[in-house]
Amino acid sequence: MGREVRRVPANWEHPRDGVHLIPLHDGYKTRIAEWDLENTKWKEGLRSDWKGGWQPIGDHYRGMNYAGYAGRRPRKKDYMPDWPTEERTHYQMYETCTEGTPISPVMESPEQLARWLADNGASAFGGQTASYEQWLGMIGEGSAPSAALVGGIMQSGVAMVGDPAYTRDHVWPDVIE
Repeated sequence: MGREVRRVPANWEHPRDGVHLIPLHDGYKTRIAEWDLENTKWKEGLRSDWKGGWQPIGDHYRGMNYAGYAGRRPRKKDYMPDWPTEERTHYQMYETCTEGTPISPVMESPEQLARWLADNGASAFGGQTASYEQWLGMIGEGSAPSAALVGGIMQSGVAMVGDPAYTRDHVWPDVIE
């Protein structure tokens, strides 16, 4: 959870319910496949151990169906549209602390998006913003956590991921999702 760049069509307008943006998750196909697999395993008496394996359902879950345990099956209307790749020509920055709402307009390039975010003081975390270079580095990575404690200093995930020294393989202490 934090910030995530999403590829969208040039004419994409995020839906609203009156004046408010409607939060949308990303990745419907992946999430529905996960939910269906977990539901099947539940019917076999197993649940995920969250480490890639399965463990028996505990006695306190007996008699409960999977939806009662994990919530209802994902609904397509709660997710971003699944456009064909060739239609995903533009970029938009989303906050993912809720289900996902845009914090920028749709832009043609990563550079334009980074420039808009920096020039408009877009929130990288709480009241913190980020530089053009940090936003551009984060856009190249695709996403960033909300914040991280690096060297005893709280900073936005955008600043951490946008740091030229950052690599996904590096162990960063105290990342706050």
